[in-house]
Amino acid sequence: MSHTPKPDLLEKLIERTVKSPVEETRELLRSDGALKPGQGTVSSVIALSLGVLCLLAVLAFHFPQYLTTPDLRHNYSVDVLRQLLLIGLLIAGGLSLANVILGRRRQISMVALAFVLLATALGGSRVPVGEFPDHTPYIGLDWFILDLLGSTLIFVVIEKLFPLYKGQAVFRKEWQTDLKHFAVNHFIVGLVLLTVNFLLHHLFGTLLNNSWQQHVQHLSFLPQLLLCILVADLAQYWTHRAYHEVPVLWRLHAVHHSVKTMDWLAGSRQHILELIATRVCVLAPLYVLGFSEGVMNAYIIVVGFQAVFNHANVHLPWGPLRYVLVTPDFHHWHHASDDEAIDRNYAAHYAFLDYLFGTAVKSKKQFPEHYGVVGDYMPDGFIRQQMFPFVGNTRPQPGEPNS
Repeated sequence: MSHTPKPDLLEKLIERTVKSPVEETRELLRSDGALKPGQGTVSSVIALSLGVLCLLAVLAFHFPQYLTTPDLRHNYSVDVLRQLLLIGLLIAGGLSLANVILGRRRQISMVALAFVLLATALGGSRVPVGEFPDHTPYIGLDWFILDLLGSTLIFVVIEKLFPLYKGQAVFRKEWQTDLKHFAVNHFIVGLVLLTVNFLLHHLFGTLLNNSWQQHVQHLSFLPQLLLCILVADLAQYWTHRAYHEVPVLWRLHAVHHSVKTMDWLAGSRQHILELIATRVCVLAPLYVLGFSEGVMNAYIIVVGFQAVFNHANVHLPWGPLRYVLVTPDFHHWHHASDDEAIDRNYAAHYAFLDYLFGTAVKSKKQFPEHYGVVGDYMPDGFIRQQMFPFVGNTRPQPGEPNS
């Protein structure tokens, strides 16, 4: 007797093994590890990412008063942004359509193509932008799109060209959690800036308009910028050190230290309260000293670059410069859980501050062996990490420092 299933039953069995586009996309977003070339995975991921970003950009064009950052939109070239959006739609649409036709990662490519078609149906790069109110509550969707796109284009390439750990995958473990941190930190930029400005104005408003501000602003651009970075880093150093040495503050900062794989996205893991408190402590002296607007804008660019670059999976021959500036090699030691790395290398810009205050790492090893918090007690997941300082248990091992 033949046990071969009937044709209709066989078809049903095959259908059960075929995942829907949404299921396959969800599975992809939950996975980690290296992407295998030649299967359409890389191109489908690029198409899906661009498709989502293009749809978000179209929404930002529709509702600029609520979805864009005022400080940024005042400097936009709308024509340039339209061209970038059109290029993104063409690349995402072309890659996804090609994969669907060729049968490579077809399900994920169909989802990517759906995002492209939806973005196009909503107006694509031709959405009209008229007059709109400027003083409205907003989330920094535009800053998220531009920073994510720019960071991946720049830092992923740098990591592949000059890797510290050559076998490290772009989609390493817990990348999903850090991407959520990245997104939330960007989406709440308006709330953070409003909170920081409010606190600075009420706490330090009486110290403004003093004569030392005139002395500072009479400095030429480069000396003023170097002084601005030094003042900010001194504030950053002592604030950062307090996070390590005060147990209550450490519970907040442990979220940032819980990342076990260093790359350009790792620095995004940060508790929201720490983000606000650190901004206040670092920007307060700059606000009081009255650095010029041009210098402050340059400082923001410097701190933004170093915050990402110093966490990146990058190794370069720095030479004597490593004793002056904070580099990825220097900051990686700060995130290490090796004994000699505990509570060391606090500076964010000038490495000589740690040598000056006696907190620089001293090790015979060139690179650390382990990253993360000692005891590995931090839960994974954005929400659980935000709740950890209030309900979590650090559970340090007996005899081990809580760091």
